Amino acid sequence: MNLHQNLLNEPPETRLADNPEAREALARADDPTPVAGRFPEYSAAWARLAELALADGRPVAAYAYARTGYHRGLDQLRRSGWKGHGPVPWEHEPNRGFLRALHALGKASEQIGDAEEAERCAAFLRDSSAEADKALNG
Repeated sequence: MNLHQNLLNEPPETRLADNPEAREALARADDPTPVAGRFPEYSAAWARLAELALADGRPVAAYAYARTGYHRGLDQLRRSGWKGHGPVPWEHEPNRGFLRALHALGKASEQIGDAEEAERCAAFLRDSSAEADKALNG
């Protein structure tokens, strides 16, 4: 008997693989730009670039960085078995880069006047991880 079997027929959680080398490089970096260049698949570096651009009042740059991190994360989610919906848990640290990029994409979209994209991103974040939504939106 499997005690962890999902009896509600909901999709399973998707947990991205860790990239310790990229994670450690980003933790040591004052500027995430070289980390994004060295590890272009690492969503957390793009998310950090987007967050810095938003804080600096550069929403178009933030949008570009966030869109890159978001799409790189979607690629990884799909390779990990994600079928376009289902939980992407915030508590699994490797998922946070994608979730932060998604959040930043929504914020940048809002700032450039793309309300439809901003709402889509906000809903996607809530649907993927209520914990991420709470952590990132307060």
